[in-house]
Formats: sequence, C-alpha cells, structure tokens
Amino acid sequence: MNRALGEVGPRLRRLRTERGLSLAALSEITGISKSTLSRLESGQRRPTLELLLPLSQAHQVPLDELVGAPEVGDPRVRLRPRRVHGGNTVLPLTRQPGPLQTYKMVLPADRTTPQPCTHEGYEWVYVLAGRLRLVLADHDLVLGSGEAAEFDTRLPHWFGSTGEGPVEILSLFGQQGERIHLRARPRTST
Repeated sequence: MNRALGEVGPRLRRLRTERGLSLAALSEITGISKSTLSRLESGQRRPTLELLLPLSQAHQVPLDELVGAPEVGDPRVRLRPRRVHGGNTVLPLTRQPGPLQTYKMVLPADRTTPQPCTHEGYEWVYVLAGRLRLVLADHDLVLGSGEAAEFDTRLPHWFGSTGEGPVEILSLFGQQGERIHLRARPRTST
C-alpha cells in the first residue's frame, strides 16, 4: 500500500503538466491550497480521499486511476454447455463440488416421451421459457414460464417439453435431499 500511495504524487504531477495547469490554476479549480498540492505531488503529504476526490474531478479521471488501483479481471464466467442424453443442453452454473448443484437446461421440443427415473436427492425446477411437462409419480403436470416445482427424486419422475417448443429451466439439485424453497411471491396483475 505504501508503494501505491508513493506513486500518487508523481501521477498527479504528470496529469497536471499534461493538461498544462499551474499549481495556482489547479488550486483555484479544486479549492486545495498550492502548498498542499505541491506537497502531494512531491510525496511530502499523504493523499487522502478528501484531497483525491476534487483532483479526480478536476483531471476528469476515475479515482482508481489516480491511485493506480489494479485492474479488475473480467468478471464474466465462461460456461460451457454440453449435450446430454435425449438432446438436452445442460449448462452447469455451479463449478464447485458441494451439496447443491445448479444447472440451466434447454430441453428440445421433441423430448416428449416420459421415461421416469429415480435417484437420491431433491430437485427444484423453475421454468424460464416455454412449457415444461413434469411427470411425478401419479401426477402429470404442465408448468409455464415463471412457475416452479420441487420434489424428492426418489419418486419416479421425468420432465421434458410439452411438444409445443423447447423449454428452458433452472434446476437446483441436492444429492443429500436438501429442500429449496421459493421465497418470492409472484406479482399480481393490476
């Protein structure tokens, strides 16, 4: 941190001279005394937020550029979809092993023949787009966009398209049978 703060003064001097400003002119713009500006540029005065904010505005540069903050890496997560049985496209949204796994799935329109299965765990599905057919034990349900279902995967279950088109869902699956609860209430139309 001391090194970063030590580099602020030379950076301030460079910005001021590049813009052709004198200490007096910068003092008038910022309201900071010439002597304080001079001590900042020479490293004799430690930069504070109260001093750096008006200087950032005067030089029209972001504050992190003044202090030489490190660049933040690209925050985007680059996920790789994969095709699995039946032509489903699965995009894992959790990359760490753990008790709860999250997936975005696109189920093709032609996946309409139920083939129920059972396994340990608990699943929660939320329909993003399209219409999802969910066969769960003795129930045969259709869920539309914005609807969710949760179920114990030890019950015979299958989900796919109604045949009207592909369906996009979010799936949260807990191997150990964790239950997921939807806490938000749907908006009512007025």
